[in-house]
Amino acid sequence: MAYQKKDNGYYTRIENEGGAVLGVTTAPIIEKDGFAFKDLAGTGELLPYEDWRLSSEERARDLASRLDAKAIAGLTLFSSHQQVPAGEFGRFAGTYDGKKFSESDAKPYDLSDQQKSFISGDGIRTVLVTDVAGIETLARWNNNIQSLAESSPFGIPVSTSSDPRHGTRNPTGRQSGEVVTTSKWPQGLGLAATFRPEVVKEHAAIVAKEYRAMGITSALSPQIDLGSDPRWMRTRDTFGAHVKMSQDMARAYCDGIQTTEGSKDGWGTGSVNAMAKHWPGGGTGEGGRDAHYAYGKYAVYPGNNFDMHMSVFTEGAFKLDGPTGMCGAIMPYYTISTGIDPDEDVGNAYSHYIIHDLLREKYHFDGIVCTDWGVTQHETGEKVSAFAHASHGVETMERPARILKAIMNGVDQFGGDNEVEPVMAAYNLGVEKYGEEVMKKRFEETAYRILLPLFRTGLFENPYLVADESREVIGKQEYVDLGFKRQLESIVLLKNKNNVLPLKPGTKVYVPDRLEKGKINFFGNLEDDKVIKPAIPEQIAPFLTLVDTPEEADVALVLMESPQSLGYNDDDRLGEKGYLPISLQYRPYTAVSAREQSIGQGDYRETENPNRSYKGKTAVCYNEKDLDNVIEMRRVMGDKPVVAVLTVANMTVPAEFEPYLDALLVDFYVDRKPTYTILTGGAEPSALLPFIMPADMETVETHCEDLPFDMTPYTDSEGHTYDFGYGMNWSGVIHDERNEKYNRENAVL
Repeated sequence: MAYQKKDNGYYTRIENEGGAVLGVTTAPIIEKDGFAFKDLAGTGELLPYEDWRLSSEERARDLASRLDAKAIAGLTLFSSHQQVPAGEFGRFAGTYDGKKFSESDAKPYDLSDQQKSFISGDGIRTVLVTDVAGIETLARWNNNIQSLAESSPFGIPVSTSSDPRHGTRNPTGRQSGEVVTTSKWPQGLGLAATFRPEVVKEHAAIVAKEYRAMGITSALSPQIDLGSDPRWMRTRDTFGAHVKMSQDMARAYCDGIQTTEGSKDGWGTGSVNAMAKHWPGGGTGEGGRDAHYAYGKYAVYPGNNFDMHMSVFTEGAFKLDGPTGMCGAIMPYYTISTGIDPDEDVGNAYSHYIIHDLLREKYHFDGIVCTDWGVTQHETGEKVSAFAHASHGVETMERPARILKAIMNGVDQFGGDNEVEPVMAAYNLGVEKYGEEVMKKRFEETAYRILLPLFRTGLFENPYLVADESREVIGKQEYVDLGFKRQLESIVLLKNKNNVLPLKPGTKVYVPDRLEKGKINFFGNLEDDKVIKPAIPEQIAPFLTLVDTPEEADVALVLMESPQSLGYNDDDRLGEKGYLPISLQYRPYTAVSAREQSIGQGDYRETENPNRSYKGKTAVCYNEKDLDNVIEMRRVMGDKPVVAVLTVANMTVPAEFEPYLDALLVDFYVDRKPTYTILTGGAEPSALLPFIMPADMETVETHCEDLPFDMTPYTDSEGHTYDFGYGMNWSGVIHDERNEKYNRENAVL
């Protein structure tokens, strides 16, 4: 016998000499040729998919051929957001024996009623996890759900998935998984500001290590949309506006997160399947609006620049330097890519041209295609502003017909769908329309694609965790220190008049409170006015002395955020609609130069007046007081310095506030500690702008949503132009090899 068994208190660990390490809780063991194998099918004989000596491709093909239509339909489901333990209120709530968690006898790591049902009944095998109450809970919950899956027919393990959880401060909501603390890194634009793809690869490799210690094998990242429109609320998560840099960083991220070092094909127990998003590029919403909402469903290409957006995928995520070759999965965006499909304007997942003709046929992508969340479900509510399901362009179709349309385009999984019945209804509809042989072949193809990464990442051998082993990896000090270093390297110095920075440690500073007026949040809920104290005393104390009044201060430090406004307001119903401009300035902005007629038009709720133009209408920012703070600090401080740190979610028009400042730093939602470190000279700024800071809203309004560099950049009172690649260190404007590699001149295809 060439294997040993060990019980570690969580599962039975079986170590094959020179072979795979197995983790098992319920499955019988088959011994063959002196090695141990899991009898997942319960047949008593070793089936090809159970034989870890075969290739992942052979095993996936074998298992796919054994599954019936319902089992495959279950595989197509990618669960809605799951908290551990389940939340008690809201859209993601769950129960335990019919009770809220706090009213039940359940342990935090027990499976909710809903989780048991969708694993055993619906056959879900891809589960999206958000908050988890501690590493012990995480390990035991993971083992519970994997044990339930192991005891089900064919023993197919669960691929746990996650949205990005290595960021620090999220402008639209909490980070996924804030209870289990990972290392913290710059995200999106912050990584882009380093201008170093090798940093992105390093980051992704550490994300993979921490994810695997959490049982996560599927990442809903990277987000590689080209950030061409400065108003889009998700630009902050992109790698910026430069197509070549975005391609290089997309490639670096996928290589870093997917590659197991020492593996011949790159895949293994250190790999996480990357889902690059959002095909074919989601950053061109008309007027900067976002397609989570029906008011933002149209992506437009007035600059005829569709191919550049697509190239971040085709030349980046599809052409990796490492052995895994290409990203394992793709997520199309909600948007209708207006005028691109020659036959119909429908959401990307429903476009035969965009998914089948381009993604599958022209660019030969054979990984998983997973829709964004909720696209198959009926839109709810009569408002285009509702945070609802986003079946854009196919709203009038029945749900099974929608699902069938997506499947026949080449879509494999449906994000946020927990019920198998609608997929089975789509399958049966397909049998009626195309015949059983066609549908069986199409379903088997999808099963193969979904099963393949489960074999590649070693889940069929050992999907289980040991909490102590996870603790050694998650939030490891080495990773925390490196993440902190990279946060420092993501902060951009834009202005430093008379070398006012760095400040002497212990300098007395006054930090004014911020005010955010009541606003509609990401989920469409109205929030009350919020007074925010941006400087937490215990965070700033090791660096600077926080005082109570400007009169006591040597320096005024204004901590501010980029302007926040919304492109739609239900109370502003001019001509039936409440479309508004999205503003990048703090004071009210009236869109005198906006289009008379919107490019994207048409919605079943806007039949009388389909035009979505907001020309002549005015946007008001929720955080206008950030500008008031700068002006007031300049007034009360007299000749004493006023320094601002601008936290950027969107590119901002600096003209309103820059002239009042002696120094200006920009961060992309990093922790405060790296900001204070740079302010006091503990590190030197080195980052560069990964986009243009526009001169005014006129240049923003008249630019084409699909063109990244057709705006006039702002020039400050010191004569510095806030263009792509601009940044300063203590010696002045930075000019180094990064500016040579990525600049305006090579920012086109």
